[in-house]
Amino acid sequence: MSGTLSFEDLKARVEAGEVDTVLACLVDMQGRLMGKRFHARHFIASAWEETHCCNYLLATDLAMATPEGYASTSWSAGYGDYVMKPDLTTIRPMPWLEGTAMVLCDLLDHRTHAEIAHSPRAILKKQLRRLDALGYDAMMATELEFFLFEQSFDDLRKQGYRELAPLSGYNEDYHILQTTKEEHVMRPLRNHLWNAGIPVENTKGEAEAGQEELNIKYAPALDTADYHTIAKHATKEIAWQQGRAVTFLPKWHQDKVGSSSHVHQSLWKDGAPAFFDPEDELGMSALMKSYVAGLLKYAADYTYFLAPYINSYKRFQKGTFAPTRIIWSIDNRTAGFRLCGDGTKAVRIECRVGGSDINPYLAMAAMLAAGIRGIEEGLELQPPFKGDAYEGESRQIPYTLRDAREALLASDMLRAALGDEVITHYARAAEWEIEEFNRVVTDYEVARGFELA
Repeated sequence: MSGTLSFEDLKARVEAGEVDTVLACLVDMQGRLMGKRFHARHFIASAWEETHCCNYLLATDLAMATPEGYASTSWSAGYGDYVMKPDLTTIRPMPWLEGTAMVLCDLLDHRTHAEIAHSPRAILKKQLRRLDALGYDAMMATELEFFLFEQSFDDLRKQGYRELAPLSGYNEDYHILQTTKEEHVMRPLRNHLWNAGIPVENTKGEAEAGQEELNIKYAPALDTADYHTIAKHATKEIAWQQGRAVTFLPKWHQDKVGSSSHVHQSLWKDGAPAFFDPEDELGMSALMKSYVAGLLKYAADYTYFLAPYINSYKRFQKGTFAPTRIIWSIDNRTAGFRLCGDGTKAVRIECRVGGSDINPYLAMAAMLAAGIRGIEEGLELQPPFKGDAYEGESRQIPYTLRDAREALLASDMLRAALGDEVITHYARAAEWEIEEFNRVVTDYEVARGFELA
């Protein structure tokens, strides 16, 4: 694995003519890479110190609109600049793009150079500092699902995203023959990510026609969020290079299962798993039990960060392996939270609530905040659920984006952990998604009521 590059490595590659372009990227509210392409020689001469971007980049929607209602920036405030400060520990090659390297940037206030509080990377780093003060490190991993389609992005956009044809005619869960047909996308994806320093474990067919899953080895939480974001971006670019489209929309068709992004998490102390207790029947330490109890108690509070759009909630359907209940169970894929590796040092909790549209920095930060509060409160963990969680009597995951937004706004826990400014900012993002959806007349409404209403 080539791995990340030091700044000296980058300079050597530029001098050798191997790198001529450096992507300086920030992570936006939606978890996407935004930024600039620098001539590599200019980057190593001066831009490595800082560059600038418009502050609207943390106040837009998926379509890059500029909604009103954000305190951080507006038309009346003139849409000023943020400083993009390259994190030189994140320099890596982008092998699927010729002569290109990239670096992730943190966003700073143009005048004070303080971190922008509602920046996704800053939000996660704040929770990691809280954990560090308690003496713990967070180790996490995500499983990222998506669909591959026969057509290209451009073709589908021009036809209004109709007649979508997945790159498979049948359920391909663990299916080697069908996934062989997708290797023109998946093989370069695995190899390019590996050569970019992202520790890919495997890809596999998932439980629907045209659905794939990408698994990356667990790592410190900030690294995992970086890996996830870069991998998602790479998947789109590599599919585009092969004339294919992919989607990370959690539910692209009502008759198809959705795409998730399960998050595995554990805390470590002094290089050893702090969630493990060999004397416990399930191998769960008291720390882990309180952490998981916090995840459960505050699950509704942070659901918005696991399901940030109207479409996100279409995925929560009975019998689809997407959870509907706030419940934990042992190796049970019907539960919102699944205990994995019980009885071993690999014991961890998997949150199955998040869809493939999560911003990993926000999702991880919110769950860490809930887990930390569970530890601080010394919460006791209820016994694990047994059976079909779809038939359980436990609390339901917020049913709509509106419900999740209300829970977010009412969360004293998240306000204390993330800050009022952050909660207000992302609640406005949720409100805007609702407003935009509500003004649109859908195909469903026309077909159902055109003649019969």
